[in-house]
Amino acid sequence: MLDKKKKYLQVALNNTLSEAQNIISLLPLDERIIIEAGTPLIKDYGIRAIREIKDWWLQRIFGQNPGSINFTNQSIKTNIWWANLLLKSLEKKQKQNIKEAKTSFNPYIVADLKCMDRGETEVKLAKSAGADAAVCLGHAPIETIDAFIENCKKNQLDSMIDMMNVEFPLEILRKLQKPPEVVILHRGVDEEIFDPESEIPFHEIQRIKNEYDIMAAIAGGDTFQEVQRAIFNDADIVVVWKSFYQSTAETAKLAEDFLKEIR
Repeated sequence: MLDKKKKYLQVALNNTLSEAQNIISLLPLDERIIIEAGTPLIKDYGIRAIREIKDWWLQRIFGQNPGSINFTNQSIKTNIWWANLLLKSLEKKQKQNIKEAKTSFNPYIVADLKCMDRGETEVKLAKSAGADAAVCLGHAPIETIDAFIENCKKNQLDSMIDMMNVEFPLEILRKLQKPPEVVILHRGVDEEIFDPESEIPFHEIQRIKNEYDIMAAIAGGDTFQEVQRAIFNDADIVVVWKSFYQSTAETAKLAEDFLKEIR
């Protein structure tokens, strides 16, 4: 679960699994980094994308370069076994009070399912793939959002509701039986491209926080200025993807620079 006292950088991986693997191998080891299996990636590869990203981030955290092992031809069963082995190893160390290395922390993976129906089913799929959080659209039927949030809680996942193209997010929240852990305030990619005057809804952060004790994420801005504005307006999570669509020699530095902005 996320710590409400901390600020997070959510890196959305939307390209290919090969690019995702390369990017993960370059990211700085920081517990404030959340990795997202983006919607295009999940649509292309299925829930396997979530599972493999979790595996690679686990390896990265525990000192094994994810670029050195190719899971493409391994069975799903093997991947689950490897992830469980690493998690059990960490839990055992914690119980024995063995001092962990500074870079050891639990990985956190978001499955951006953009759920619109079958809330219970989609949560179970995300859980089975090793996700720590899943995303439902605010435009989904209220019954679906309620089922999604309820089943996230049952399965120990954080529920995230994406309010992209929702004019009044508070109206949706007020209709729910229980609030989610995270509300995502989102300017869509096409919206930004075809309507350059469209703005990221920073102003909604405080409106929501004035009524609910939940975290707010901002998505749809990838510049340092937009990240600064998000943090200035009390966002808890800043989602970026453009700078991490492909791995480059600057990938690690970019992530470090973004992290400096969200302190």
